Amino acid sequence: MGTERLLIGRILPLFTVLHMLVFGSTLVVYNTHYMIKRSYPEVSDRFAWSQRSKIWHYLFFTTGFLMCVVSIFLMPWKILEACGVLGILSFAYSLPLLPFKNKRRLKDFGWIKILVLTSVWTIVTSVLPILYWDRQIADYPYEILMRFVFMFTLCVAFDIRDMQTDLEADIFTLPNLIGLKNSYTLMDITIILFAILSVIQYFRYPSPARLTGEIATAIVTKCVIVYTKKHPSDRAYLGLVDGMMLLYALLVILH
Repeated sequence: MGTERLLIGRILPLFTVLHMLVFGSTLVVYNTHYMIKRSYPEVSDRFAWSQRSKIWHYLFFTTGFLMCVVSIFLMPWKILEACGVLGILSFAYSLPLLPFKNKRRLKDFGWIKILVLTSVWTIVTSVLPILYWDRQIADYPYEILMRFVFMFTLCVAFDIRDMQTDLEADIFTLPNLIGLKNSYTLMDITIILFAILSVIQYFRYPSPARLTGEIATAIVTKCVIVYTKKHPSDRAYLGLVDGMMLLYALLVILH
């Protein structure tokens, strides 16, 4: 909806076919991941809750599946084709679909893991709306680049959270390859790059309020990263780091 605000120039209704498809697909993909995941309650509060509350995963999966079925019949083919590719990447991320002996999921490959996550969310939140509203992708390159570096920052933060468990599983993510200090430096660089791209886009599509929201998002994201560095916890990551996506959206939608 943040991208659509830029494309259309107004706030769209919350319930549209595209929103239904994206939200339903998200429910399906994420709950499939937790329905099949095997872990022990002591690993984290998140997994403990998941094992105690599997009924919610089945409920959300069913809800999302029904939303997808309804929206598929109302969606243009060009969107469905793009969603098909995104769906394959999303499921291959968690499910053992790759034809390899030991590493059969995309998340088992450290570099591929972060690129797949970042790219899928970038395409979903920026490219799909551009296609849906019949705009030209070439007219909004900075919106796509901004979304990519923003999502990349958040994904590095989550890889830092999972450094130990990934290492034990022989998954060499970016933080495990370049080290903790360099990972925080990299996030600082991508946050600055996000702010620079926001300014560049402002000269293409002037909106002081939108630019203010984007700069505010960059500042708050930096503060959240500093906080989670000192106080790492599932609640901090899921509530604050993930929450930056919601903050970003609200600030650019409601200007």
